[in-house]
Amino acid sequence: MINAAWDDAELAAQLAEQAGRLLLAVRARGDLSGKALGDAGDAAANRLLCDAIRSARPDDGLLSEEEKDNPERLGKARVWIIDPVDGTREYGEARSDWAVHVALAVNGVASVGAVALPGLDGGVVLRSDQPLPLPAMAQRPRFLVSRSRPAAEAEAVAQALGGTLVPMGSAGAKAMAVVRGEAEIYLHSGGQHEWDSCAPVAVAAAYGLHCSRIDGSSLVYNRPDTYMPDLLICRREWAESVLQEVSALGRSGNIATQ
Repeated sequence: MINAAWDDAELAAQLAEQAGRLLLAVRARGDLSGKALGDAGDAAANRLLCDAIRSARPDDGLLSEEEKDNPERLGKARVWIIDPVDGTREYGEARSDWAVHVALAVNGVASVGAVALPGLDGGVVLRSDQPLPLPAMAQRPRFLVSRSRPAAEAEAVAQALGGTLVPMGSAGAKAMAVVRGEAEIYLHSGGQHEWDSCAPVAVAAAYGLHCSRIDGSSLVYNRPDTYMPDLLICRREWAESVLQEVSALGRSGNIATQ
């Protein structure tokens, strides 16, 4: 059940948790697998999230990966940005590295967010209003990369900084791995959309992590074009070094930031 009296952070966290439980139930039925399971999970979680947000926050805008974009959101200061299943392939494969994203952008800033990781033992929900102290860092920086297509930029920067690569599934799982102390740097340059990063950025920023484009510029949400070329979420201790290495790669012509 959803309580419209909850504050925004509690609403985001409750919705992410409930959608995660629903997704596990859809998978546990055992009648679907692979892409069909991913599609069914996406549809079910999207209905839950969108119906609840429209009921609890009828005056706010809404942007979901699984719904046709409504341009009315562009005239609103408050816009909920959701990804019902971030990492549909991982969800369909019964892996643990997928997530549910529920975020509220206020005046273009990822201000409130919750990221559920239902595939982990017991389920985990990380939320922007309840940050915890960050775990200790590894001596060598660990870079989170795609399981199948590691970004050349991440590989180059990791090599320059003496880091190691950690393959992982969804964007939310990668971002929360930095929050959870499983890695230090998530450098992505392969393109995403606003729903891929809004909730993770809200949570990561609340935990004190550095969040930006890979050229150091700010992340802006609720734009007409939802495409976001790149993303950096990392421990602040590494931010300057990573940005310098990315800049050097750009000057050498090895990468082209947009």
